[in-house]
Amino acid sequence: MATREKRLAQFDGNGEPPPNLPVEVLCEDHSGTYQLPFACRWIDGQWRNDRTGGMVEATVVGWRLPRSGAI
Repeated sequence: MATREKRLAQFDGNGEPPPNLPVEVLCEDHSGTYQLPFACRWIDGQWRNDRTGGMVEATVVGWRLPRSGAI
């Protein structure tokens, strides 16, 4: 669980992200936590792929502003 806590600490966004701003997201499933390889936006109460607009079908447990040059 230390790895999960460490990763969650890196994704320190609280509440909803700023509107119309792409962010990095951390997701979780039965295997553990993982970062999606694409930017996402929070639109109308749903996480969406920033590039395609498709709905993210994963459990998002954290978000953060993009790191310099990451997205």
